[in-house]
Amino acid sequence: MDFLARVGACLALGWATAALAVDHVDRPAAFAGISPIAQELRALRETGTVLHLGAHPDDENTQLITFLSRGRGYRTGYLSLTRGDGGQNELGKDFGEKLGVARTQELLAARKMDGGRQFFTRAIDFGFSKSPEETLKFWNRDEVLADVVRVIRQFRPDVIVTRFPVPPGSGGHGHHTASAILAVEAFKRAADPLAYPAQIAEGLQPWQAKRVLWNEFGQGRGANGLAGASVKMDIGGIDPVTGESFGTIANRSRGMHKTQGLGGFSSRNDSGPNVQSFMLLAGEPATTDIMDGVDLTWARIPRGADIGKLIEEVMAKFDAAQPSRSVPQLLTIRAKLAELPADPLVTDKRAQLDHIIGECLGLRVETSVDRPEIVPGEKLRLHVSISVSDIPVLFLAVRSHRLKLVGSKAATVFPGKPLAFDLTGLLPLDTPLTQPYWLREEGSAGIFRVSDPRMIGRPESFPAVPLDYVFEVAGQTLVVATEPSPTGEAATRGNRRRLDVIPPVSMAFATEVAIMKPSSTRTVSVDVSAARSVAAGTLRLFVPDGWKAVPAEQSFHLAQPGDKARFEFQVSAPATASAGSLKAVATIEGKEYSNQREEVRYAHLPLQLLQPAAQIRAVCFDFNLAGQRIGYLPGAGDAVAECLEQMGYAVTMLREEDLTAEKLKTFDAVVLGVRSFNEHPNLSANLAGLMTYVEQGGTVVVQYNRPDRLKDKILGPYPFSIQGPAPDLRVTDENSPFTFLAPEHPALTTPNRLGPADFDGWIQERGAYFPSSWDETHYVPIIAFNDPGESPLKGSVLVARHGQGYYVYTGLAFFRQLPAGVPGAYRFFANLVSLGKSNAPVAGKP
Repeated sequence: MDFLARVGACLALGWATAALAVDHVDRPAAFAGISPIAQELRALRETGTVLHLGAHPDDENTQLITFLSRGRGYRTGYLSLTRGDGGQNELGKDFGEKLGVARTQELLAARKMDGGRQFFTRAIDFGFSKSPEETLKFWNRDEVLADVVRVIRQFRPDVIVTRFPVPPGSGGHGHHTASAILAVEAFKRAADPLAYPAQIAEGLQPWQAKRVLWNEFGQGRGANGLAGASVKMDIGGIDPVTGESFGTIANRSRGMHKTQGLGGFSSRNDSGPNVQSFMLLAGEPATTDIMDGVDLTWARIPRGADIGKLIEEVMAKFDAAQPSRSVPQLLTIRAKLAELPADPLVTDKRAQLDHIIGECLGLRVETSVDRPEIVPGEKLRLHVSISVSDIPVLFLAVRSHRLKLVGSKAATVFPGKPLAFDLTGLLPLDTPLTQPYWLREEGSAGIFRVSDPRMIGRPESFPAVPLDYVFEVAGQTLVVATEPSPTGEAATRGNRRRLDVIPPVSMAFATEVAIMKPSSTRTVSVDVSAARSVAAGTLRLFVPDGWKAVPAEQSFHLAQPGDKARFEFQVSAPATASAGSLKAVATIEGKEYSNQREEVRYAHLPLQLLQPAAQIRAVCFDFNLAGQRIGYLPGAGDAVAECLEQMGYAVTMLREEDLTAEKLKTFDAVVLGVRSFNEHPNLSANLAGLMTYVEQGGTVVVQYNRPDRLKDKILGPYPFSIQGPAPDLRVTDENSPFTFLAPEHPALTTPNRLGPADFDGWIQERGAYFPSSWDETHYVPIIAFNDPGESPLKGSVLVARHGQGYYVYTGLAFFRQLPAGVPGAYRFFANLVSLGKSNAPVAGKP
């Protein structure tokens, strides 16, 4: 099957998924709605297309998508420019790429509920940005613009609706405003045949949408002087199948963004009118409806008017109790649709019609495998079950371009008599290992690299083993595209994971980063885990130039699946500061493998498997420590404790009940993880014990907290506030200038004297949620940072002498910098936890 046909088949699979989502919703007892098939026929009749566009997962207006897709039956898509990689995680320790994978799945789960399609560009969410100019520079404006143009040319929307305004309006985030700027520019460039000629060479055609509208916030918030013609539209209503209000469905959709703390939306009922305003940003004005002037009938398609009439006839005669009676008419439509020239809308409608025919036939195809993972070269065993409800259907064959299948033969499937058989096939040795397509190549800081342009825009990779089941219905060939589903617990929960392709072994370093001093030697441990029996080979550790690893290689032999062995290498750093990567490589029967195994596992999502290169960052630089024992209270999830161990500290993990002076007295310092005051409900109640520890000579370092989710506003021994607009409390430029406010304070001098070089190489941001005000008689501000064109923020690090000890509050992003191996961040943090070993001055005194 060629690429366009496969895209159509995958769309058909998407229609099937949406139908399943409808079927599993409980209807109100007094509501007698139409059947899901009747609803799909209504959508088949409609030819309107709307593309909603924002910057991140959870930016989208889910009620607008629900209204347009499930209410009006339009093809409705949401283009999220990023996958949310730079956001926070309310559920665990997954950040960066792993968080982006989770948030991708959250968006796909949301679209199953509201009926929309999902698209992405290659842009990376690099954290909060204060201006669209910074955002577009970081992303590489032209590349992301090309991706937006590509999606427009692929999806061909009649109307584009942005979630955020263009300047002089503001979306409150540089990414937000940039998304609107790109939408307006792409609206124009997508129609230009000279723009992005490589896309035209691939077969995409220029496309001119009718208009771009901004879906305004309540009371015109964010307009900031932006003026344009607006149209108002009520997006409230009732789903014709389930009887639920669009608002309730939209809340359930929005509630899938659980990593962002939005799970509570799932239980909210929301009915009644919802009048929204849409301001014109480009194109033709609208007066009464966002689709004004758009031909929403089949007459817009050459030779398509008759098809529209035939669909109306089917709808008029459709019997939900006996849907198979509509199959002959639907096959007539199918034949006429096959005669039309292919374009994205027609291809999509063909897939939609095929799914409707399958539903009318009661055609069900289930393909299961008894294991969720397979190694290239292994035999794959599939169990197939095919059933129909009313009309016999001729099964012809099952095909896969990935492997040659054995075990199927043509047979007629009769109602009430499912056809069941087993298939086998050998997975080729060159089958790619499972990895999200946008993570297969090394990208830049602002954009993922994707060599295959056909993948750009897609939400996820194609199935590892795609399957096409071929049927004959009244002389026409019907293809059902699917993929194997592993049986087991995940399937019974409704979160079916996909079949993953894995190597026979995987490697894992014991730490995320290796921190060393020049000319030092330390043990680096690598775990080798077997996925299959009798995994035997050699393990090598590749190091940067100037570094050494001993021994050169080690042999391993793992007898059973799940067996794991740890191998230790003595790694020696060069005599001067250096940085690079340590990479583990296993060789089995002449084939090299270098993959970690990382699972993204959340109860509301299918398990996602990542298999990046088995490597960690290695950094050697000069640093000094004072003190040895640190207690660490985890917050929302970070790797700071592990990084402190890399420096040489002995770290003990703490619980809330451990925060007493008696239990803490053996520690040189106690560190609270990020957002500890947000995450621990009883932390404020235990603050007295923590402060007694400080009074008696201890040091406490508190990392950043969010002001909107505090359990209590008292965070330290003396008052300070982190309240205020988020942009005013953070520095987003990781290279922003700084000023030492207390140059001789031990926080900057002891045991490591900090200088300008210590603030080079930071990633993503300096920090966030800096205190906006504090008790100046007790707190000493240590260092000021400022984004370009802004006044310095002085609250990034506050130190207070309390009794015989020290209390530190910092909004600096140590939780990002330490795992990235930023030397200056290590030296700075070592100074903060060492204050109890110094003679730090009291605020207001030299």
